[in-house]
Amino acid sequence: MNFHQKPVSYVESLTLKVLDLPGMSRFYAEVLGFETIEETSRETILGVNGEAILTLRYAPEFKAKARRFAGLYHFAVLLPNRKELGKILLHLHEQKIPVGSSDHQVSEALYLSDPEGNGIEIYRDREPDEWQWRGEQVHMTVDPLDVQEVVQASNDEKWSGMPAGTVLGHIHLHVSDLQAAHDFYTGAIGFGAVANLGNQALFVSDGDYHHHIGLNIWNGIGIPALPDQTAGLAHYVIRVADEAAQQAMRERLETYGAEVQMDGEVLKTVDPSGNRIRILTA
Repeated sequence: MNFHQKPVSYVESLTLKVLDLPGMSRFYAEVLGFETIEETSRETILGVNGEAILTLRYAPEFKAKARRFAGLYHFAVLLPNRKELGKILLHLHEQKIPVGSSDHQVSEALYLSDPEGNGIEIYRDREPDEWQWRGEQVHMTVDPLDVQEVVQASNDEKWSGMPAGTVLGHIHLHVSDLQAAHDFYTGAIGFGAVANLGNQALFVSDGDYHHHIGLNIWNGIGIPALPDQTAGLAHYVIRVADEAAQQAMRERLETYGAEVQMDGEVLKTVDPSGNRIRILTA
């Protein structure tokens, strides 16, 4: 099943506020192998095969984080297969980039940070028929990754950038209140709660994916929203099937009491922790 096609709603892209646009642009293009789609003195749009995944935005008033805020924990780049995961693992090792790893049972993942501390996951999914469901809950683990097997899957092929078929698989957010996040993302956005880690983290998705959005309180309960002039997550984009799906989401958001604004064809809202969302139609 392709979890990035209609009728499934999914996270398509995100925008980061950055302090060093040239340096960050080089990192994502040269180290991680994204295509530079568009570039100005204030913004770089990066992606794969002309499809935007990440926008880097600079303004002179942006400042570094001085404390913990709600916002981005990591964004997750989904590769098309295990071979590509093995290739980029070897590439990152050659570049001397510190990398963590984990086997989540539904997926195999690498973890790193960009030069400004934004978290990145690079992963490949196992086939959906290999996922274990217990009712409406998917079984996910945090087991050690078999790095040797992943490397062997590369077949000694040379890495040459993000391959065709790469998409933004999910986004994981710091929130200030997990129950409020649950109510917003399941009730107003309309995703299903598919996994949780005690009272620490929650995972939600559409169309029986293992998760499109992760939510956690690891930065602390009651943390403030990220200020507009602080570097980090500016907003992320949810793509829905059509105008009817967007309108239904708008009505749920209004019933919930969320901030809602239509900007042309873009529905804008904000979650209870201040994470900004743009909702577009396919």
